[in-house]
Amino acid sequence: MPLSILIVGCSIAGPALAGFLQLAPFADDERPRITVVERSPAVRPQGQNVDIRGVGVPLLEKLGILEAVKASTTGEAGVQWVTADNRVWCEFGSASDSETQRHNPTSDIEILRGRMAQILYRRSLSVTDEHAVEYIFGDYLDDIQQEEGDDKVTVHFAKSGEHRTFDLVVGADGLQSTTRSMIWGRECDSSAVRPLGMYAAFFSMPRDAGQGDNEYRQSFHTHGRRMMSIRPDQQNGRSTALLTVMANEEKDPRFRIASERGATVAAQKDLIQETFEDAGWQSKRLLREMQATDDFYYSMVAQVHMPCWHKGRVVLLGDAAHCASHLSGMGTTLAMLGAYSLAGALSSHPYDVKTALTAYEEAMRPHVTKAQKLMPGVIRIFMPETSWGVWLIDTTIRFLVWTRVFVLLMRFKGADTEPDALPEYGFARPPVYKK
Repeated sequence: MPLSILIVGCSIAGPALAGFLQLAPFADDERPRITVVERSPAVRPQGQNVDIRGVGVPLLEKLGILEAVKASTTGEAGVQWVTADNRVWCEFGSASDSETQRHNPTSDIEILRGRMAQILYRRSLSVTDEHAVEYIFGDYLDDIQQEEGDDKVTVHFAKSGEHRTFDLVVGADGLQSTTRSMIWGRECDSSAVRPLGMYAAFFSMPRDAGQGDNEYRQSFHTHGRRMMSIRPDQQNGRSTALLTVMANEEKDPRFRIASERGATVAAQKDLIQETFEDAGWQSKRLLREMQATDDFYYSMVAQVHMPCWHKGRVVLLGDAAHCASHLSGMGTTLAMLGAYSLAGALSSHPYDVKTALTAYEEAMRPHVTKAQKLMPGVIRIFMPETSWGVWLIDTTIRFLVWTRVFVLLMRFKGADTEPDALPEYGFARPPVYKK
């Protein structure tokens, strides 16, 4: 009998796995039956710019979506650091040599998370035929049961009230995974999620060339460990904003509370409004546009560290298993690689799920370990508390860029940016996805 697989989450890892499972070399009578459940009523449009680096590029080719993704990039050319009066005092990424381009902070491919999720979702419906994957939107799991030694998992859908049984449940539901919490328990789940003390708010807004919006990411940091960035979204003729802050959670737990499930968007916006009111630069514009936007997204910046990503017939994928944080620039690439590795492992061991899940973990661990290594103290260094600290960091950045030492730091920052040779599982070559 073919495996019945339930994927929880339709962001990046979930629909990528649905696509790769259709391409994996299963025998015709072994091809899995795939179901994806997503809490939102549709593919979520929110989310900041995501990077696809190194090994992620050939993975896009294997799904047949490389050209569609390239046609949907934000058009970001590099980074400009700006002063409070909007003067550019340092620029990185405009040099024409390949070494600088390869290791600049703007990745091989920059795309908005929502657009990437849409492409992966639509791709999964067109790899073979639109009925190959059953998508359930607007529902979620509130219970997962599996008996020790059993080869089945029974789940309960909260909205429909339906009980269904699957051979494998894949939790691809992000940093604050409810799948992880239900299977590993709240205490274990709390120890797995390691906050980095930073919180981020993201939203889109009208592009305004008069305010200096261009093809570069413009970054401004100020005292109080706060940073603001404006980035291009040339596909939609808009700009996107990212506001980040480091918080002392012992003195002010509001930022953590605002990131928990159940917090309202209004409360999150009010907290960001209060935090950035005196931040200078374009803070007044950004806060005004933030209050008007309908695609606001707020989250803690954290990593997930777990000794094992599977338990019985439940396995975690992407950020749910090993979030490296957006500081690594590797989250989307790891999600794609994990989906490819899991699909390949399952097709290599179609009658031995336990062995397949072990093989998946063995393939992914080295990549995750590299990506989760951040430069020591990088957050505190680049988000200083005092005005003196801001001046010192500005001077340091200017020196690093001018001497090209920045290129070396980007190369050795810990993330795996090189296109490693992918294991070949014998996946079919898909038709090219048309945007």
